[in-house]
Amino acid sequence: MVMSSPLMELYKARLREFFRQPARLFWVYFFPTILAVVLGLAFSNRRPEPIFVDVIDNAAVGPVKGALEADGAREGVGSRPGIRFTAFPEEVALGRLKKGLSVIVVEPRTSGPPTYHYDATRPEAGMARLIVDDALQSAWGRQDVAPLGGPALERGNDQTQPVLGARYIDFLVPGLIGLNTMGGGMWGVGFLIVHYRVGKLLKRFLATPMPRQDFLLAVLAARLTFLIPDVGVLLLMGSLAFHVPLRGNLFLFALVEVVGALAFAGLGLLVSCRAKSTETVSGLMNLVMMPMWLCSGVFFTTERFPQAIQPIIQALPLTQLVAANRLVLIHGAGFFEVAPALAILSAWAVVTFFLALRFFRWT
Repeated sequence: MVMSSPLMELYKARLREFFRQPARLFWVYFFPTILAVVLGLAFSNRRPEPIFVDVIDNAAVGPVKGALEADGAREGVGSRPGIRFTAFPEEVALGRLKKGLSVIVVEPRTSGPPTYHYDATRPEAGMARLIVDDALQSAWGRQDVAPLGGPALERGNDQTQPVLGARYIDFLVPGLIGLNTMGGGMWGVGFLIVHYRVGKLLKRFLATPMPRQDFLLAVLAARLTFLIPDVGVLLLMGSLAFHVPLRGNLFLFALVEVVGALAFAGLGLLVSCRAKSTETVSGLMNLVMMPMWLCSGVFFTTERFPQAIQPIIQALPLTQLVAANRLVLIHGAGFFEVAPALAILSAWAVVTFFLALRFFRWT
């Protein structure tokens, strides 16, 4: 009878264990797909949302209402959002603004321009102020010196079309792939180790003639195996359902993902090397992953953050993985363009594995 190696038997056991738990299948494969579909439907091929404005209903409201009604009639024409407004008494309108129920309040004046009430710290409020003021000034006789772009771009005649690679869904899918790689590496390695430790399974493994390194190698090999469907599902869904362009070399993309998976597997192993309860490791993992969820450019660009903290953000492994994914998939980048990201991810993998093995406890 042919005897299998301990590494192979541990590897096969890990695969069987994973597929026998439906909850893991949902969170690893179906949840990221559902998230991508929902966000893709929400942000792909949509015209600009209309601006909702509150107007104070006073004696001077007539000209303002007329101008905004005329602008609302052009909604859906051109690239600028249309305006929808509702008139309220002054106390109600300003109260809605304080409660965050409206972005901007227009207060008409009997003489002179209207007063705009809004929170300047909200980006959408500043944009709404510019759009409303442009609509009122145009309705009251302002003449543009020359429409920008010539006759083809006159007001209401903008020539716009979605550009593959520049849409939000094109930005989102590589980020979700990186996010899924992080979650799989952290939870698939770190949480598993602690689960075994809590169940006294690590102590039983230690009592067998199994080489210790075979156990960790089997966990790592299983994680890399699960990476194939993890990435493949999102990649196919993005390409087939939303026509996300795949312009780069898929072998280079696979290399980026493997190195990223190793970095997060090492991070998961480090987080779990001494944790003795699932509650502890869950808290530690959320502590490690939450900053990367928020700061690594998955849902919006990292350039939104202050320049002072950019070095920290750029050093995060998820930042480099997501950036490299976008460079390869969307922009068709080559090896040398993603080499810095690969170097940082490799450093994370080597350092975290070294520290985890140095401090690892079986009991």
